[in-house]
Amino acid sequence: MSKYLVTGGAGYVGGVVATHLLEAGHEVTVLDDLSTGFREGVPAGATFIEGRIQDAARWLDSSYDGVLHFAAFSQVGESVVNPSKYWDNNVGGTMALLAAMREAGVRRLVFSSTAATYGEPASAPITETAATAPTNPYGASKLAVDHMIGGECAAHDLAAVSLRYFNVAGAYGVAGERHDPESHLIPLVLQVALGKREAINVYGEDYPTPDGTCVRDYIHVADLAEAHLLALGAMTPGEHLICNLGNGSGFSVREVVETVRKVTGHPVPEVTAERRAGDPAVLVASADTARERLGWNPSRPDLADIVRDAWAFAREREQGRV
Repeated sequence: MSKYLVTGGAGYVGGVVATHLLEAGHEVTVLDDLSTGFREGVPAGATFIEGRIQDAARWLDSSYDGVLHFAAFSQVGESVVNPSKYWDNNVGGTMALLAAMREAGVRRLVFSSTAATYGEPASAPITETAATAPTNPYGASKLAVDHMIGGECAAHDLAAVSLRYFNVAGAYGVAGERHDPESHLIPLVLQVALGKREAINVYGEDYPTPDGTCVRDYIHVADLAEAHLLALGAMTPGEHLICNLGNGSGFSVREVVETVRKVTGHPVPEVTAERRAGDPAVLVASADTARERLGWNPSRPDLADIVRDAWAFAREREQGRV
C-alpha cells in the first residue's frame, strides 16, 4: 500500500482516479478548494482537505509516496477572457506544489495534461513529437507546466509522467461529469435527451470528414484512470515522460448524437450552426507511447458503452441519487 496526494480529487477525472487508487488498496488524500469540484465527488475512504494547491506545503510531508495533480481551471473560453486566472492557478499553483514536493522529499508525480497543448495539428493521429502550439491560455498554461516539470526532473531527479488527454467521457459508478457550466459534447447531448435542453448545436457540417462534422477521439474515464495507476509504476527518476491518452480512432459529432439517440431511446433535435473559429476537422491521438511505456490498453473503446455509462450517471444525478 502506498500513500498518495490527489490534487483536484473532487473533480470529474481526479475523483475517478482517486476511486481507482482506493480500490487498488492505496491510502488517498484529496486536496481540493471546491472552486470547480464537488464535495460529493470525493470518494468514500479518502481523506479530504479543503484547500488550495498554493498551500500544499501545509499538508504534504515525507509520508507521501507521490502526487497525482488534477487541480486546474480548464474552460477554454474563460481562459481567453480571463487569462491571468489560468496563469495564477494552473502555473503558479503548480510551481508552489513542486516546491512543496521538493521540500518534503516526494519525488513521484503524475500530471493531468491535455491535447490542447498541440493547438491545431497539421496531421492526425497526433503523436507526442507533434509541434506544440496552443491556441488559448488554457492550453498554454498546461504546456508551461509540462516545461516546468521537465526542468524539475532534470534538476532535482523528479520522476514524472504527463498524460495528455483527448476527449474524456463516460462515468464510473457514482462518479461522472458535474461541470458547471457544461461544455463537453456527450453530457450536453444527454441534457437534450433528459429534456433539460431543447436541441444540440452542431457547429459546422462542411468539414472534410465522412459526414461533414468534426471528429474527436473519445476515451472512457475509467480507461483514463487506469493509465494513471500504470504511470505510477512506470516512471524513472530524472525522466519526464509524456504520453497521449486516446482510443486512436475518432467519432464525429453526428455519430455521437446518433449514439445518444440509440442508447437513450429519446429524440435529440439538432440545430446546425456556423463553424466555431479554431475547431480542427479531426483530433485523434496516437497512444502508442502509452501502450509501449505504460502497458496501457483501453478496454472500453466502444462509443455506445461510453454513452451508456454517462447516461446512467446523468439519470441518477437528475433523480438526486448521486
